[in-house]
Amino acid sequence: MDAQDIHGTVTPGWEPVRDAFLRNLTQRGERGAAVAGYRDGRKVVDVWAGTKDVDGDAPWALDTAQTVRSVTKGVAAAVPLLLHQRGQLDLDAPVGTYWPEFKAAGKERALVRHLLAHRAGVPALDAPLTPQEALDPERAARAVAAQAPVWRPGEDHGYHAHTYGWLLDGLVRRVTGRSVGRWVAEEIAGPLGLDLWLGLPPEEAHRVGRLGPLPEPPEAGGGLVLRAKRSVAEAYEDPASLTRRAFGVIDPYPDENSPACRAAGLAGSGGIATARALARFYAALIGRVDGHRLFAPATLAAARTEESAGPDRVLVVATRYGLGYMLHGPAAPLLAPGSFGHPGRGGSLAFADPESGTAFGYVTNGMRKGVTADPRAQALVRAVRQVVS
Repeated sequence: MDAQDIHGTVTPGWEPVRDAFLRNLTQRGERGAAVAGYRDGRKVVDVWAGTKDVDGDAPWALDTAQTVRSVTKGVAAAVPLLLHQRGQLDLDAPVGTYWPEFKAAGKERALVRHLLAHRAGVPALDAPLTPQEALDPERAARAVAAQAPVWRPGEDHGYHAHTYGWLLDGLVRRVTGRSVGRWVAEEIAGPLGLDLWLGLPPEEAHRVGRLGPLPEPPEAGGGLVLRAKRSVAEAYEDPASLTRRAFGVIDPYPDENSPACRAAGLAGSGGIATARALARFYAALIGRVDGHRLFAPATLAAARTEESAGPDRVLVVATRYGLGYMLHGPAAPLLAPGSFGHPGRGGSLAFADPESGTAFGYVTNGMRKGVTADPRAQALVRAVRQVVS
């Protein structure tokens, strides 16, 4: 593969991003992927290459989309923040104000901001859900509402890998009468013209590629470098660990490539998008894009103000969270100290950096083992940093 096999456009000066993308394909085992970037509300990078399916031969096309796993969290987080911006939701109110059932089992003092900052204390469930239960939004909402917290809400933090989506969706449904996915479709994706779905319409199914595992490249080992007493591997191997329990709340895990999973609209992991849609979304969070701006300055400040920092009860390493977004740091290296966004386990990444006016989206069909800091995504981030610095 060479530069002629890469499709799309690059604004003069942004060629280092295209070159890094090519090296991912030739040196890091990338099967199919796309990367896009915006600067000051204007698209500057939009390239794609490889195969649509990780296990197929059909080429990645202009309109190919992929499941982006936890990149979804950054999209879903915009909903409660925009509801707050519109005066419909108080971030400092107890969740039970809007969702009375959530007061159960010692969660009476859990605040809305605790849900967004991974401080609610319910990253795991005493009884894992079946795939059918997990894809039923009301059944999943009842499970998290009834669950006793692992720690007193607000007093610690830990990545709510799967429960995050059910928590936000349950709250938003009770405030608005709409799911997170429907709210995104009607209030964000529609006005901005985004190929981004939390709940894939059947007529768009032909566009979505298949995810699958990739062999680890020689340089692999990235993602959540251990700085604690026990390794991430040990935490995953221990059936009693909070890490294992948090990532195992659905047992067995559903096939992400199935129509049922794609249609379910899981607000923590089931988003489907193109790279350009993610970049455009984040560009609209920090500035105006074709007349549309999502976050007011105060909302933008809240999204990226540190709410949680230090050892993560689930991910084992130190993490930093704002309201719904991971913040730049060792566990989630973004563009610069003021950047905010979200990676997806296995590869994908999207974020914005208000200081440089930069927004970024990267999607892939090849999943690697790391939760954050995928080497392919980080190579692209370094190239962006080279351009904007």
